[in-house]
Amino acid sequence: MKTLHSSLIIALGLLLCAGSLQGQTIKNRDRAIESAVNNISAGNMKGLIQDLVGFHNRNNLSSTTDPVRGIGAAANYLYGKVNAYIPASDGRLSVEKVFYTVGGAGTRLGREVTVCNVVATIRGSNTDDDRIIALLAHYDNRNGEGSDSIRYAPGANDDGSGVACLMEITRLLSRMDLPVTLKIMFLSGEEHGLHGAQYMAEKARSENWNLIAVLNNDMIGNGNASETNTHNNTMIRVFSENIPATETDGMKRIRIYNSAENDSPSRQLARYIKETGERYVDNITVKLIYRNDRFGRGGDHSPFNRKGYAAVRICEMHENYDRTHQYVREEDGIKYGDEIEGIDFEYVRKNTGVNLSSVANLALAPSVPENVRQEVSGLTNYSTLRWDAPGQGKRPAAYYVLIRETDQSHWQTKVRVEGTELRLPYSKDNYFYAVQSVDAEGHESLPVFATAASN
Repeated sequence: MKTLHSSLIIALGLLLCAGSLQGQTIKNRDRAIESAVNNISAGNMKGLIQDLVGFHNRNNLSSTTDPVRGIGAAANYLYGKVNAYIPASDGRLSVEKVFYTVGGAGTRLGREVTVCNVVATIRGSNTDDDRIIALLAHYDNRNGEGSDSIRYAPGANDDGSGVACLMEITRLLSRMDLPVTLKIMFLSGEEHGLHGAQYMAEKARSENWNLIAVLNNDMIGNGNASETNTHNNTMIRVFSENIPATETDGMKRIRIYNSAENDSPSRQLARYIKETGERYVDNITVKLIYRNDRFGRGGDHSPFNRKGYAAVRICEMHENYDRTHQYVREEDGIKYGDEIEGIDFEYVRKNTGVNLSSVANLALAPSVPENVRQEVSGLTNYSTLRWDAPGQGKRPAAYYVLIRETDQSHWQTKVRVEGTELRLPYSKDNYFYAVQSVDAEGHESLPVFATAASN
């Protein structure tokens, strides 16, 4: 993304009039974030996935009391892993088991079960900033039959890969001084209806969490597609909803008036992950998928969307259906089942870096600007944007006005502004705008789309 100072507005105008927003990309990396990304250990993540596979079957109907097999043993293991990182966290890290009961006759579970989410909290250092960022992955799994709690179900990629990613992020970010709190959720209940995520989303809403971003990692380790045999470990998908699930009639009027179908908070989060992840992780491209999820499938971000939070799903570029939800076997020379040999650990390492850098950069950034608006009254070939400073957290050093042409999927140009207003020398009809806060070190907040009120 091209970055410009406001003194170059005239030059920007010339570029825009020429119909181009292309320019040189400069990657300015925070050294602490870069160091954390460079210290992600593929070996650590491989070891954790091997341990998860060793629990034999992590189905939500499996044993909660067996010390070495089943979902209960897996929960105890994850709880213990997080606990082991607490001494090095200087008091920032804590962990808890959050129990809930679901199921019963007539449900996908068939009977009532009590399972738990393992939730790690990295407490933010700024007591005047109540923002929370959440990372999700589910540790429950299944094989070829959803209710089979006995036969082998390795669940290495689905979702051992996401769990390993989150555990490594817990290890590294619990050692950093971040002003904003992180909630890292190892969830149960996903394979039978997203129950663990639903419970946590309801908890977040009932307890009034200021939850600004939710990143769900579900299957981030497979590089080979079934059937087509396509291989790719240089691209990762980010799925995001377009129209918020909680949109009111008033929100709908504003969206339609501003043609903002592709500018929901979840879409802004997805674009943020693309920009930040590609800044810190080499040889990776973040693909923005303008869908909430895959056809006929669901993920743990969706319950958070339904509660009004900006939430996205991060997922491998190509899926291997020979491995997903299959019994382990070999037929006609094809291996079936979600075993660890199907995971590309360099791919997992890079995808973990995309997550870590995005979350750390956002946690270090100021809060978003408020009341971001554009002036649309009157006929003019200028565009005027105004906004207010954030109401909490550290004071921004400046702001970025983001610009993209209306047929483009992600922001193309940034203009740095010291104040809270900018007048641009080109037509408001031809571009979309957003504004984000930035601190002196260059950490940016999420973008806030600039809207005009309908008459």
